[in-house]
Amino acid sequence: MVVTMFLLGLLYVVFVGVLIALGVRALTVLVFAGGLLLVQYFLSDRIALFAMHGREVSPQEAPELHGLIDRLCALADMPKPRVAVAESDVPNAFATGRDQKHAVVCVTTGLLRRLEPQELEGVIAHELSHVAHRDVAVMTIASFLGIVAGLMTRFALYSGLGGRRNGGGQGGVPVGAIILLVSALVYAVSFLLTRALSRYRELAADRAGALLTQRPSALASALTKISGDMSRIPTRDLREAAPFNAFYFVPALSGGQSIATLFSTHPSLERRLDQLAGLSRELGKG
Repeated sequence: MVVTMFLLGLLYVVFVGVLIALGVRALTVLVFAGGLLLVQYFLSDRIALFAMHGREVSPQEAPELHGLIDRLCALADMPKPRVAVAESDVPNAFATGRDQKHAVVCVTTGLLRRLEPQELEGVIAHELSHVAHRDVAVMTIASFLGIVAGLMTRFALYSGLGGRRNGGGQGGVPVGAIILLVSALVYAVSFLLTRALSRYRELAADRAGALLTQRPSALASALTKISGDMSRIPTRDLREAAPFNAFYFVPALSGGQSIATLFSTHPSLERRLDQLAGLSRELGKG
């Protein structure tokens, strides 16, 4: 993770350096991107709940869910996040919020119907690990470079810079074309690095969640059950959920193996199960 974050930072420095060297005045674009970053950072919990139709529930409305989260938070010695439920048959869960004081854990009704108590405990422990490690803040900041590069690409495309040239248009270097090329390249590289970071964070959350409950096999069972049940969910529902894959415990639509893995926000099911099996052996729970 440190290597990936270092490469993202280095990429950002090089990108800004190229812009300065080309004499580009992109302050407005950068300010706009910074504004988007702040909105996403401070309002991520509200945005996610609204987008995924989640509703906060009280202990009276969902006593078992609240009780489970109370126990896990006591074990982890962390503040209890807000608790929400989303009316969806897609079995999934997510956690969001910039820190532990502004976090929310949301599960779908489809998940609650399908999982046994120990399996649900494993999924919630995974999501609480995201909260404890401030993964939403980490991924928001990491994605900032991609946002800037994407905006710069649009800026170059729509402002007509492609026809400008240094030297008063007398056969010089097409500055707009260079900006477009560099921005697109930076966006592509940052996209891949951010996806790699996301996959690492998911593996880390799996491990931390399994260690918290001391039952890696329960989390593995939940992963297997949810992934298997996805194939029985209507494709339309999965496509509606797919844009939020980065938040979810299990992606609604997966690219499977091959090169598509590079673009995935989650490790493959096999990779996650292998890690949990190894952890079971370490804990002597075979």
